[in-house]
Order: sequence, then structure tokens, then C-alpha cells
Amino acid sequence: MTEKHSILGAKVHVYQRENSPVWQCSTYLARNNQRVNTKEKNLSKAKDSTEDWYLELRGKNARGEHVN
Repeated sequence: MTEKHSILGAKVHVYQRENSPVWQCSTYLARNNQRVNTKEKNLSKAKDSTEDWYLELRGKNARGEHVN
């Protein structure tokens, strides 16, 4: 079973796929689903890197840069 956590007011999801030691994250921004591998095995570190990733995406989007 996949383990899932919502952060940042449920705008971002951190999840771990079956048989994978690392955490993934996803969000919906700029009319697209955005996903990335956090490369972290520790949930706390994965959440921190996910927050950084999301804020960077939001900044790019606000500046009109391509976020995909």
C-alpha cells in the first residue's frame, strides 16, 4: 500500500510507492500535475525538500516561467 501525506494545506502531497525506499511528491499547478522524486528516504527530510520544490515552482509560475 502507498503511504501518503498532505502538506501546505493539502496543496502538495508526499507519497511513497510500494517497494520504493524514497519519497515522491506532487501538486497541481499551472494547469498541470507536477511530480518529482525527492530522493529522500526520511519522511521529514522529504517534506522539507518538497516544500522548497513547491515554493520554487510557485515562484517560477508567478514570474511567468515554464514550470513543467
